[in-house]
Amino acid sequence: MTAQPARAYYGIGEVLAQLSGEFPNIRESKIRFLESEGLIEPARSPSGYRRFSRHDVERLRYILTVQRDHYLPLRVIKERLDAPDDSASSAGKTPYGHDTAAAKAASTTLLSRAELLEAAGIEPALLDELEEF
Repeated sequence: MTAQPARAYYGIGEVLAQLSGEFPNIRESKIRFLESEGLIEPARSPSGYRRFSRHDVERLRYILTVQRDHYLPLRVIKERLDAPDDSASSAGKTPYGHDTAAAKAASTTLLSRAELLEAAGIEPALLDELEEF
């Protein structure tokens, strides 16, 4: 048996399969929405199908993680992803190596889920409902 080389591109269904374990509520519509908002830019096949690279999948994983864990708005996530890498130091960088004033300012206001629940004075069930909405 020979080892299969790693695939260069994945279809949207394959991306969903890769991410669904960590993000059980991920759907094609969410991926298409993030694309329409300019957060991801998958390549297109000649017939128009989306083709996601490993980098696209990791970028998508990062977006979904900071949305879920830090409740960051898409605008802030996009700023973090689009910021140039202007520092050789890894302290305070996002997973993509960004170390910008906007990322630093946003990171000072990040709340954990428990902190958000306490600050908002709401029950976990309400936050779950708001996240789903």
